[in-house]
Amino acid sequence: MALSILDLAFVGQDQAVADAFAASVRVAQRAEELGYKRVWYAEHHNMPRIASAATSVLVAHVATQTRSIRLGAGGIMLPNHSPLVIAEQFGTLEALHPGRIDLGLGRAPGTDPTTTRALRRGLTSSDTFPEDVLELAAYLDGESRVAGVNATPGKGSRVPLYILGSSLFGAKLAATLGLPYAFASHFAPQALVQAVALYRREFRPSPRHERPHVIAGVTVIADATTEGAKAQLRTVQRARASWLLAGGQPLSDEDADYLLESPGGDHLRQMLTYAAVGTRDEVKGYLDEFIEHADADEIITVHPSPELPARLRSIELLAEGRALASCPPLTRAAD
Repeated sequence: MALSILDLAFVGQDQAVADAFAASVRVAQRAEELGYKRVWYAEHHNMPRIASAATSVLVAHVATQTRSIRLGAGGIMLPNHSPLVIAEQFGTLEALHPGRIDLGLGRAPGTDPTTTRALRRGLTSSDTFPEDVLELAAYLDGESRVAGVNATPGKGSRVPLYILGSSLFGAKLAATLGLPYAFASHFAPQALVQAVALYRREFRPSPRHERPHVIAGVTVIADATTEGAKAQLRTVQRARASWLLAGGQPLSDEDADYLLESPGGDHLRQMLTYAAVGTRDEVKGYLDEFIEHADADEIITVHPSPELPARLRSIELLAEGRALASCPPLTRAAD
């Protein structure tokens, strides 16, 4: 069972963006040392605490600071871009760092409606997502669907493609195209089991993949003590209350807790339905259960602890726990 990491290039309170990027480099370097398979970065826009908007640029930077770990987008929101431009960007990355680049593709805007308009994205941009994926894949395979147009760099690079999703739409598309499917259960858990079952049932082998491959997202906060991990979880929940319920305004712990108990807080708690929070042994037991529940071939972990040392400790403890015997599962954070 491969372990991977989704890194949002988190910008802490009063932290410079450059420091957030330095933290992402350190996370990737430590993940490489510990044997993680890949680190992905997600395209988000107009989010003051997430610095991975220029995803391909961040991938390029981290790739120069690491040696072997796979790096990529989890994902590029393809309707925000031309397929040709993305083929050129990731073809460039593959040429510079051969055999290390992944390209996950999503159809959401990765932002709010106002910012969506600022991206020059139309209301119907996502309607052509399946065709855009096929056009992008053809550029990378060296079989352009647009006469006289090729991706340079990119042509023939065959950068691995993944369909990202949180609904049945993405599952069905990935199955139809014969591509791996990554489900965003770390923040949109509701359709996980149904979507994976549909994907496996309807998967059609393709020249790129003979068999289905499921990656499931899960939040992980591992610490030396259960109490320490739960305290970090509460800090994460309070920060999300500030970003998502208070428009980014600083909140006292009391005000954040009040919002978390409001109807809006229900959604934030649901986002953490799948969260392994506890000691090394507790997290290992939880993930054993989650892997079976999700019917996953690989899990991609999000470590949202607010400080870099805590994130690194969580990554290290999870890696240590891979060899542990099964232990009683951890109660779900949302409970």
